[in-house]
Amino acid sequence: MKNTSAISIVFISIVIIIIISTFGDASTYVSFSKARDVYESGSMSKFHVVGKLTKNENNIIQGISKSDDKLSFSFQMIDEDGKLERVFFGEPMPPDFLLSEQVVVIGGYENNQFVADDILLKCPSKYTEENIKI
Repeated sequence: MKNTSAISIVFISIVIIIIISTFGDASTYVSFSKARDVYESGSMSKFHVVGKLTKNENNIIQGISKSDDKLSFSFQMIDEDGKLERVFFGEPMPPDFLLSEQVVVIGGYENNQFVADDILLKCPSKYTEENIKI
């Protein structure tokens, strides 16, 4: 076997391994109920859950609890199905977290609590129609 053939086989094998590992890490968008059902079936899969932070009648965010060392926090979130759930995030609060309109948490259930590995924020746009001058 020539050297170029051996190198080609190794390269193709590496590409296939990368593709398979990427598909293995892919998660899907679900509700808290679906994520809990999967957890209760014994799977430790990771999911994307889309929702909003809980707010009172004065539009003030409620349900945020910071740890004493401020290196982690938990918050309440309502998913698209209307289910309220407490989410734990093991890192400091993102800077624009309190300004976000919509939150996507990526994670899964551990010990009957949703634990987020990552948080994606949809913040209000500073470019609204009211501010555009022609």
